[in-house]
Amino acid sequence: MIETIFLILFLTVFYTYIGYAILIWILVSLKRSFKKKDIVPELDLNELPRVCLFVTAYNEIDCIDQKVNNTFDLNYPKEKIQYLWVTDGSDDGTPELLKKYPHQQVTHQPERKGKIDAINRGMQLVQAPIVIFSDSNTLLGEDTISEIVKKFQNPSVGCVAGEKRILNLESDTAAGSGEGLYWKLESVIKKMDAELSSAIGAAGEIFAIRKDLFKEVEKDTLLDDFIISLRIALDGYRIAYSPNAYAVESASLNVKEELKRKTRIAAGGIQTLFRLPKLLNPFKTGWLSIQYISHKVLRWTIAPFALFLLFFINFLILLKTNNWLDPTFFSLFFYLQAFMYIVAIIGWFFENKKIRLKLFFIPYYFVAMNYASIKGFFRYFIGQQSVLWEKSKRA
Repeated sequence: MIETIFLILFLTVFYTYIGYAILIWILVSLKRSFKKKDIVPELDLNELPRVCLFVTAYNEIDCIDQKVNNTFDLNYPKEKIQYLWVTDGSDDGTPELLKKYPHQQVTHQPERKGKIDAINRGMQLVQAPIVIFSDSNTLLGEDTISEIVKKFQNPSVGCVAGEKRILNLESDTAAGSGEGLYWKLESVIKKMDAELSSAIGAAGEIFAIRKDLFKEVEKDTLLDDFIISLRIALDGYRIAYSPNAYAVESASLNVKEELKRKTRIAAGGIQTLFRLPKLLNPFKTGWLSIQYISHKVLRWTIAPFALFLLFFINFLILLKTNNWLDPTFFSLFFYLQAFMYIVAIIGWFFENKKIRLKLFFIPYYFVAMNYASIKGFFRYFIGQQSVLWEKSKRA
């Protein structure tokens, strides 16, 4: 019986963090062998669509100059870009500074009601068929808008997810090392997801939608980017992925700061399960459902619990069989787990002592983020997760 529990936990963890990536790679490879890659036509420079660059900002005065200059440097005709900022609740001079720049459309109200409320309000002011959402503390690649517009030439595409990149520094903490590696791996899987069927959601740092497909989102929504993009997918449109449309930001200052962000994301993921129940039924949504469950749901629900339980169950098996020194699968796997947890503890110690040995940071980050998923799980059900973002300090 206990061996069966071990097997279930092991397969759950393996499939979530390794198996699904292998499966999606196999399926994409098979698809490529039977179907030629779609050729994306070149953009007609005389018929470029108007776009809205939509940024929500709460007390981001330190980022404004850099962000505005970055948007002006993008390779897209400025006369075809509506620069829209929503600065609700900001009391540090953010809206006043923005109004000093030409062409910046700023809408502001003194009360802070959360990012999704700001998005719902700001969407009423959008005057372009394509809306590009971006965060105020991220810098966009110079061809980002053009790359997004290319994807929208396909009428089946309703949303375009860009790539999030973490600024790689020699002085990176565990958060920087772990987050950077996480987004590199995530980008590979997203690219394959999109090639097979559709990307599963989008990151708020950079994503775009067709304005006509936007539906007002509930005001208590925790993951606005995820809900907006997946509802478009549920309406029958694809979420395309464009690695050449990217946003760069610095990593969280440390794992403690990153935990705040990941806990909120995990709580928002649980909220999404109840808000989009149709996505859990593969008989209704096909591959989109299988991809969603494999790529996201398992990470937010079963896998984190299975990961930590696996070590405990493995210990009980060895206690029962007394095969501590025999080279069996159970003993070898137990010592492998123990070794990784020891490395994670060393990584925690090194970060607190400001010792930069990145090899120890990856296991520490992985363990910490699974802990954050469990924390977010319980925080959602006891109703302690606020809709207002608590900003993570950045490096």
